Amino acid sequence: MFGNILIWFVIIPVLMMAGLGLCRNSSMKAIRSIMVVGSTALLALAIWLCVDFLALRAGGNDAEMLYTGSWMWYAPLNIHLAVGVDGISVLMLMLSAIIVFAGTFASWKINPLPKNFFLWFALLSTGVFGFFISIDMFTMFMFYEVALIPMYLLIGVWGTGRKEYSAMKLTLMLMGGSAFLMLGLLGIYWHSAPAGGELTWNILEIARNNAVDPSWQGMLFVFTFVGFGVLGAMFPFHTWSPDGHACAPTAVSMLHAGVLMKLGGYGCFRIAIYLLPQAANELAWIFIILTGISVVYGAFSACVQTDLKYINAYSSVSHCGMVLFALLMLNQTAMTGAILQMLSHGLMTALFFALIGMIYGRTHTRDIRQMGGLMQIMPYLGVCYMIAGFASLGLPGLSGFVAEMTIFFGAWEDADFFHRAFVVAATCSIVITAVYILRVVGKLLLGPVHDDHHRQLTDATWFERLSTVTLIVCIAGIGCFPNWINETIQASFMPIVAAIQNAI
Repeated sequence: MFGNILIWFVIIPVLMMAGLGLCRNSSMKAIRSIMVVGSTALLALAIWLCVDFLALRAGGNDAEMLYTGSWMWYAPLNIHLAVGVDGISVLMLMLSAIIVFAGTFASWKINPLPKNFFLWFALLSTGVFGFFISIDMFTMFMFYEVALIPMYLLIGVWGTGRKEYSAMKLTLMLMGGSAFLMLGLLGIYWHSAPAGGELTWNILEIARNNAVDPSWQGMLFVFTFVGFGVLGAMFPFHTWSPDGHACAPTAVSMLHAGVLMKLGGYGCFRIAIYLLPQAANELAWIFIILTGISVVYGAFSACVQTDLKYINAYSSVSHCGMVLFALLMLNQTAMTGAILQMLSHGLMTALFFALIGMIYGRTHTRDIRQMGGLMQIMPYLGVCYMIAGFASLGLPGLSGFVAEMTIFFGAWEDADFFHRAFVVAATCSIVITAVYILRVVGKLLLGPVHDDHHRQLTDATWFERLSTVTLIVCIAGIGCFPNWINETIQASFMPIVAAIQNAI
């Protein structure tokens, strides 16, 4: 087991938790050292995995999943600890490692109880990494729950504002989504052997055998897509997201919006669409309406907010809605755009929340009406915020442009009037996004300094610069050199697109 590289994405966070457990709460140097070593090791492991994965693909290895391993966990229900990755999983692991690394430095001065904070943060990371490497539905669901549980305490203890209310609302709504998801996964499991063979949780085996009877697929598709869609902030199940983001501490907002919400899109893609392709073809139009509403509603809602975190939270509803919208177009180009959007949004929203936390830590307000002229006082943070904003509104050369253009081109091709009408509506969100981004930049960064006290504020520290530079380099890298990502994920779409085509 320990010889499989993927297992180490779970082992390293567990070792981090063990090390933190041995530290005293006052030993900040030891706590920080463990987090820096652990997050750096995860990032290095993700980079090595990505490089080796590309080398194997270039060498002609066209297996659906690489680095696979399977170990029996609970024989009566045929549950395995089964792992494996394709190009999409590799990129999600890379995204997670980058944000965990950046979030560690963004939380450098977390108070109170830094040891406890990083323990729960590491547990959240364990669930995220375990989810992306799992190819057994039960194991995937277990890691999904592991990722959700720490959110209540991370927001309720270390958050701000109405933190207890927001933590409870988030937990109840996501657990409600988990109940739907559990019903869907159990239904797929009970129909995974229609010929009377052994029931299985293995995603690849179920897809290979086209196991789920079409008469059951409709109900199971609704359960699984809604279950994952709640975490993806799909309308009308999105209301937990703005409050949760607004009250969460900086690093938790970064990981929550940057990675945790991607579990929703990834799950919809990997399970709901891949394992239930007939239902996906028949019912996609219903969820296209809901996700289309998310895209436009989220953008309009961001326009009327005055709290920086709420602006970015509603922006996340819009951008994550775009991910689900693209997946439901059920063609390879749009799905490629969805994966690019997951990467782009993950990086730029993590950068946004990191910067908002840094600004709030200095000004003690997130209300844009009480701030102004920060570019004169904190030029580094001001420039970083403008870069994040330009990425969000889709400026060419940054990741947002590549992702959104791929989505719109893919959604438009070979589409009927219904689909193209919603593509046009979704495209309007770009204009709305430009409105609220430029409005915030104008009020927050430009013009006269709002408060003389703000003139005494300092710019970013070295650990804040390290966190933001890491994210900016990745955002610009995707925007300027998107081809390597396309090459990484193209082979991963072949079995999924084939399943969809065969179901038509």
